[in-house]
Amino acid sequence: MPKIYSSIACNLDNHLLSAALPLFAEESVEAIEWSFDTLYKQRNIPDWFIELLTAFGQENRLVGHGVYFSLFSGKWTPEQEAWLQQLEKVSGHFQFDHISEHFGFMTGANFHAGAPIGIPFTRRTLQLGQDRLQRIFQACRCPVGLENLAFAYSLDEVKAHGQFLDELLEPVNGFIILDLHNLYCQLQNFTIPFEALLELYPLHRVREIHISGGSWEDSALHPRQKIRRDTHDDAVPDEVFQMLSAVVPRCPHLKFVVLEQLGIGLHTPASQEAFREDFRKLKRTVQSLSTPPPETVANDFLPKELCPLGPAPEDLSLHRQQQQLSRILETAPDLSAAREELQSSDLAGSAWKVEEWEPAMLETAMQIAQKWKNGFA
Repeated sequence: MPKIYSSIACNLDNHLLSAALPLFAEESVEAIEWSFDTLYKQRNIPDWFIELLTAFGQENRLVGHGVYFSLFSGKWTPEQEAWLQQLEKVSGHFQFDHISEHFGFMTGANFHAGAPIGIPFTRRTLQLGQDRLQRIFQACRCPVGLENLAFAYSLDEVKAHGQFLDELLEPVNGFIILDLHNLYCQLQNFTIPFEALLELYPLHRVREIHISGGSWEDSALHPRQKIRRDTHDDAVPDEVFQMLSAVVPRCPHLKFVVLEQLGIGLHTPASQEAFREDFRKLKRTVQSLSTPPPETVANDFLPKELCPLGPAPEDLSLHRQQQQLSRILETAPDLSAAREELQSSDLAGSAWKVEEWEPAMLETAMQIAQKWKNGFA
């Protein structure tokens, strides 16, 4: 049976590293995921961290996870070009088994600001994303994938996400990171059965699974309603471990299961020990499960063929709509003002379907955008 590596998301964060160090000492960590494009915060990478990345890379157990590329930005930016150049450089130094990015576009006006938000699922955005994924592959020359998004404005958007990912990844034969806490957010926020949601995803594309924790956000609209947020700042819910047990046997090409938690949630000895216990539970769960035999021809998740790329295509209408949406989400004083501004913007009557957005989810999008508009803490 194919080996599944029990992994952690490991970055240069003192609290995270303090929590993870005992796991490395007991040689429990089988692979690591590194957010390579957060290097802008570090002037120098310590030699010991370079040695860690190198050692795991040499064993094909290092995967890269991007944060800032903003795959669906309607306008091609110098920052995106620089991101690809940096990826090519980093890929020359470290041996990545694969590279992944987040779905969506960054709402912030600055490159290292904002939060990833979804886009309309149209033929034009599909073509734009397919072009960007090919550019990522050309920079890294290893399998390329995307993580499913936690946030959605409507149930229809939730239901369409899996098929759109499948079509998006087809030209590069790409893979999916199935983030189970992201699915958990959608289960809670839209009251859709887990099995019904899972059937909407192309599980043959899943090469990596994420598990993490999050938080509940009170809704001003409905005092008794809470919105589940993918904040990565708490322990993994039992329900997510149950989802992991159900999903692993259905993913024939699964290779990595990764525990994620931000250092902001690991400030205390108790929270750090809870992190270690979550990892040990992850590893026990994975070891107790078996995946189905791979298909007759194993999928290496490398493109079968690629068309030559010219200048990066743009959609300036989409760009204008994204700018308007970002401004509204980041500056509107309340939900009523946001809805009024949306109806007078270019998004009204468009493929964004703002008229169908759930008010509580629009409220949540405002909270996300206004929290992260100046960058990640």
